[in-house]
Amino acid sequence: MKALNAWIDQQNQWASIWKNAGYEVQTAAGRKRVAEAIDSALSPENLSCDGELPRSQVQARYRALTAAAKDLVKLDPSMAQFMYEFG
Repeated sequence: MKALNAWIDQQNQWASIWKNAGYEVQTAAGRKRVAEAIDSALSPENLSCDGELPRSQVQARYRALTAAAKDLVKLDPSMAQFMYEFG
């Protein structure tokens, strides 16, 4: 759960700056929202910032996101259906 909690904390920090709703995993709807956000972040365009990031940063982001996704699936296996790579 360490990777998932780290991802949620990071996203909630950004959300607080923009006064957006944060992420949580206590409810099924919250877990689904997290799963969809991770899946979106794993798209090639978002992962590499449209090819602008160096390969090392893309790999680091990929490892962090897939670790968070694996933690989420361990927490709630039904969330795999909302993530292309795990579904």
